[in-house]
Amino acid sequence: MSHEVKPDAPIGVFDSGVGGLTVLRALREHLPCENLLYLGDTARVPYGTRSAVSVRRYARQATRLLVDRGIKYLVVACNTASAVAIDDLEDNYAPLPVTGVVEPGALAGCRASYNGHIAVVATESTARGGAYERAIADHCPGTNVTVAACPLLVALAEEGWTDGSVVEAVVDSYLKPLFANHEKPDCLILGCTHFPILADTIGRVAGHDVTLVDSAETTAVFVDEELQRHGLNRSSDSPGSTRFLATDSPRRFAKVGGVFLGESLSEQDVELVDL
Repeated sequence: MSHEVKPDAPIGVFDSGVGGLTVLRALREHLPCENLLYLGDTARVPYGTRSAVSVRRYARQATRLLVDRGIKYLVVACNTASAVAIDDLEDNYAPLPVTGVVEPGALAGCRASYNGHIAVVATESTARGGAYERAIADHCPGTNVTVAACPLLVALAEEGWTDGSVVEAVVDSYLKPLFANHEKPDCLILGCTHFPILADTIGRVAGHDVTLVDSAETTAVFVDEELQRHGLNRSSDSPGSTRFLATDSPRRFAKVGGVFLGESLSEQDVELVDL
């Protein structure tokens, strides 16, 4: 499917819910002059427990809406969709540039690890699909990769629970098996865009000698480089705009999304859409 790419058009970002707002926040910091259009498929969150067939269908529907809104670049700010749908989206929407969060996160993890043992915390679907193992093997063959599915962390993040004894107990129960061996990982990739808002707790439990890799931050850096490579930077130096779309409850999106974005949102800021 052809798509005319215009440098002044917005960057489209989609996620299953509000977790991808961590990617949006990083994009705004790295690319303050770019217009951004965010879609949260909140009616069907989380993607992490869905089948690959369903996730690919959801990803195509989300992309179709964003393409119809005239985006110039697509960021799949969902590890689950990145793990199973990137090739499908690239094939169907060429020449639209498409970037997921798995590849940038894996590359950053390889650069951060010194002992050759990387741990990844992710959703069930991402962990089951082996996307991080494959991506890390491509960049640094021979690396020992341990992946843990942490579904409750998504639920905690979606509720805005980022700290406290309950959160710490859940994080500890997930991380303890990862760091039980003598040769423990020296790098932990946050393989879900919900997880960066839990980074303080995750970091305390993992220990000060473990480097956390935020896939949101590494994805923003990658997109910045790709825009320059493709000559797609916005021509204006004025601050870019940000628009929000959600498939369910703009009120809840605004309430919880503000935690991920780091600023308050009102439900009037969020347009309700149907995929």
